[in-house]
Amino acid sequence: MAVCARLCGVGQSGGCRRRQQRRGTASDPDTDPEMEEDEVRIEAGVTSVGQVPRRPRSLLQLPPEILVEIFSSLPGTDLPKLARVCKKFRQILTTDTIWKRRCTQEYGVCENLRKLEVTGVSCQDVYVKLLHQYRHILGLWQPDIGPYGGLLNVVVDGLFIIGWMYLPPHDPHVDEPMRLKPIFRIHLMERKSATVECMYGHKGPHTGEIQIVSKDEFATKCTQTDYHRMSGGRQEEFRTWLREDLGRTLEDIFHEHMQELILMKFIYICQCDNSLTYRRIYHPPTQPGDLLHAGFFKGTYGSHGLEIVMLSFHGTVAKGTKITGDPNVPAGQQTLEIDLTRPINLPNVEQLRNFEELSRLILDAQAQIQREQQQVEQAEEGGRGAEYLQASVHVPQSEEEAANGMAEEEGEDLQPPGMQSFVLPVDVMARNEEYPRSCKMCCYGTGLIAGHGFSSPERTPGLFILFDDDHFGFIWLELKSFSLYSRMRDRFQNSEASSLEAFDKMLQNMQSWTS
Repeated sequence: MAVCARLCGVGQSGGCRRRQQRRGTASDPDTDPEMEEDEVRIEAGVTSVGQVPRRPRSLLQLPPEILVEIFSSLPGTDLPKLARVCKKFRQILTTDTIWKRRCTQEYGVCENLRKLEVTGVSCQDVYVKLLHQYRHILGLWQPDIGPYGGLLNVVVDGLFIIGWMYLPPHDPHVDEPMRLKPIFRIHLMERKSATVECMYGHKGPHTGEIQIVSKDEFATKCTQTDYHRMSGGRQEEFRTWLREDLGRTLEDIFHEHMQELILMKFIYICQCDNSLTYRRIYHPPTQPGDLLHAGFFKGTYGSHGLEIVMLSFHGTVAKGTKITGDPNVPAGQQTLEIDLTRPINLPNVEQLRNFEELSRLILDAQAQIQREQQQVEQAEEGGRGAEYLQASVHVPQSEEEAANGMAEEEGEDLQPPGMQSFVLPVDVMARNEEYPRSCKMCCYGTGLIAGHGFSSPERTPGLFILFDDDHFGFIWLELKSFSLYSRMRDRFQNSEASSLEAFDKMLQNMQSWTS
């Protein structure tokens, strides 16, 4: 501010002395020893070589169009401080060009902002009363819908802020794109304040409210829940929800257990349609050397349908965390844990069709891990646990080494670099038979299973199969079932964690939300 004051000619600076000179307090340059002769000549517009135009000695002397250009390049959060400097700055900061550029550069507004002239709303109003006011809710969120969770992306869309709920494609089509459903929107139609509208139901936008609890939590409330109801009552609402959200009809639901699961989910969602709490989540970071790009994937979960899983990497371990869940394993829980130091070399296709052969490979890896853990515990008792652990853990240095590591240990011929043939054993159930028939590598892993209500949860052994950068699978040994996962290709803004520590803390918090 001191620098700004000097440039503007305010405060205790040379500009202030000049105004004093003009008021007659120091008309003689000789009476002010701090002013040099050259400065006086420039002040008078005269140099030793003759008359020259005056040079601006403060920002106040610059043309308004130059000031507009300067102010347009400053962050919008700094402009209110600038407006308090002087009356001229305050007047210039009412120029819509400045705020239009801030809306575009900071929030990506691409809409033709001239439309606002019709409504009497300025670009400054859009920035201050809409974008800046609701900046904390931009990004990715998980709604508190009990065990079911969800994925909400709040974005600036034109002259609106919209909350889009991401719904998986209809089971079992994991490669189809996500379905987007608007939950709320915020816009500025008058100069007083922004308007919040609930988008739930089939009767159009209606009044809603948003309460920002903190930068990592906010809540929505609908004040006109009659807009959510249908003339045919709950039965019509249930049929519509089945058709739109699950891609089913009542006639499609044959099994009694599936009927109970679907009806339970519908009842729970209806209880939450008037108010919801959202907690911030982050897109998982990708580090150099990771097996593949971290991100969000759609996965098949038997009678529970498709669910969203977040794949993240933590050194030699990969974790799959549920973003959406079910009454058995709810959202927020770690559904998969992959030990990247335990590659499993697959047998030939004919042997792989035999479930017992695959089961043997997986259980052998589990037994090896248990033996090593026991040896580490014994070594720790003798005071050399850390050295033993460092010497015993094998970390693959490349995909080729990971794919062939088990073969090297067993003295078999190395697999050629590249893909391995893959086929599901005959006894393994799969919702989607259109899985890839070759893979890059396989690793030992564990999957979380539990009873209804997340009762008696336990991690059971399984096989992680990396097909390519966009697809992976997991064979649940105890359940004799196969889950296929396909990457979500959607792009998310304002979704990066500030640090790896912040992301790890978020994962811990997610588990506590539904534990």
